[in-house]
Amino acid sequence: MNTKIVIFTIVSLILVIPSVSAQEVSIGEKPNQKLVKVIISNEGDIHVKHIVSSSNSPKQMNLIDGVVQNLMITDEKGEEQLLTIIGNNDAVMIFPSDNDFIIEYDLDNVLSQKDNVWTWNFRYLETTSFIFPEKLDLIFVNDRPVNLDDKNGISCHGCQMILEYSINEPKNIIGVKWEDKEFFVEIRTFADIENFNFNQPTKNITFDVSDEYRFVATIIPSDLLAGPYSILLNDDEILFHEYNNNGTHVWISMKPESSGEITIFGTTVIPTTGGEITIFGTTVIPEYLIIVLLTIGFLIILAVLLVKKFSLH
Repeated sequence: MNTKIVIFTIVSLILVIPSVSAQEVSIGEKPNQKLVKVIISNEGDIHVKHIVSSSNSPKQMNLIDGVVQNLMITDEKGEEQLLTIIGNNDAVMIFPSDNDFIIEYDLDNVLSQKDNVWTWNFRYLETTSFIFPEKLDLIFVNDRPVNLDDKNGISCHGCQMILEYSINEPKNIIGVKWEDKEFFVEIRTFADIENFNFNQPTKNITFDVSDEYRFVATIIPSDLLAGPYSILLNDDEILFHEYNNNGTHVWISMKPESSGEITIFGTTVIPTTGGEITIFGTTVIPEYLIIVLLTIGFLIILAVLLVKKFSLH
């Protein structure tokens, strides 16, 4: 009996058993996936592309969870191939071939939008590339910020994550004058920002946020407020991420659990007598003092060697 007919018969029998999913039953081995690419549009539409290596045995390839639409399989020459679906669009059967296969489909009902934040609880245990909308330069993976810079995507290995991002996030740019210079602090968030203030004597920035659980990204000139940093929400310390530092500016991200006053503390540098500089309890010895100490140490060692030499005589 033809091998393909046997395989098709087995697959058909499984398809009529609704209680069994493709995740629980495996008809063939897993294929070698050369590429898994997820393309996300500005409107939240998702297109998925898999490239699977050729094989001399049947393979079962699981699809990414979601409502699968417009599913198509072609070979590397662009010729459409027989499509055998397992379960409720859970997986596809790939038959033996000398050519690579390309599987493409659209996904619905995986991205949700709330308070201008798109969220996807993603799980697919293959290396997956994500291509984001062009205007997007900041995403959050498991609440951790990822700065895309001039890149348009990321690669996720054995991927299980909560992906979050916002498009066209409002930018609040506040000018700060200090020591005859003007600095600009940028706050990116959909929350309302009010009562911004920079306190020179205590070296901190304060502002009020109007909403809870909204991402707040603050870009601070390091010459205005240097690290290390600590952040309070209504006098209570909160978690934050310092995720980028280009030498002139520092990016700080937080997700306050309630509205209230945010206070970002930086480092206050206080010169003291005796040539030492104390930074919040950390003693830093100036460079000239280090040179003096090394010179004295060298002279002591030289003196000891000379004493030993003359004592031998």
